[in-house]
Amino acid sequence: MKLSLIIPCYNEEEGIPPLAAKIEPVLKEIQKRGELELIFVDDGSKDKTLELLKNYFGSRADTKIIPHVKNGNLGAAMRTGFAAATGDFVATMDSDCTYDPRGLLEMLDLFDEKTAIVTASPYHPQGGVKNVPAYRLFLSKGIALAYRFVTGIKIHTFTALFRVYQNNVVKSVSFSSPDFLATAEILVNAHTAGYGIKEYPSVLHVREYGVSKIRLLRVMRSHAKYLLKLVGKRLSGSLGHKI
Repeated sequence: MKLSLIIPCYNEEEGIPPLAAKIEPVLKEIQKRGELELIFVDDGSKDKTLELLKNYFGSRADTKIIPHVKNGNLGAAMRTGFAAATGDFVATMDSDCTYDPRGLLEMLDLFDEKTAIVTASPYHPQGGVKNVPAYRLFLSKGIALAYRFVTGIKIHTFTALFRVYQNNVVKSVSFSSPDFLATAEILVNAHTAGYGIKEYPSVLHVREYGVSKIRLLRVMRSHAKYLLKLVGKRLSGSLGHKI
């Protein structure tokens, strides 16, 4: 088994040292199971993120550090990482460790012949959130409910970056969003293509270091536009069922 772990970063100089400390034991456990490919995409950071990535991870033979000249947002960073990934499984993870990196090991154990994607799910009945502002939680859960109704996908969380894919999913399923909508778009497109999805109940923590890069109102508008587009597809039957 070879795992490619993609970690997008943008202006995360405060978070790189704690990230290195938290993922090191997880990386060692992954290497006990097979081969590891660690991919950092520095998405046009203007601080010392790229320098710190090189300092902490640059000496590792299993690591690729790919810089973007300009910030392209999360979707662009995901596409860069997917293009570079060569593992049998491809994982994506937040650089601020809002999900416990140790969950990667448990997510890998959830794969079976019917499962092509395992996604973290704090809104699963067995999941949870800690210290996340109530208004953000309300909006995020509302988006999840809307996706669940429109798409018919029986999961509870659609927007988590913390996720593991089979390699053939990331190589064959396209998504066009440049921003945080990308996590939902690739999930919906993969489901439409017939790939099985399984949830990993998890706990979402508030960010401890640095500043969140998500622009909430902008992302909400992106989701609203995409959901309207999906409603049109559902009415036409191209999502596999009708209202």
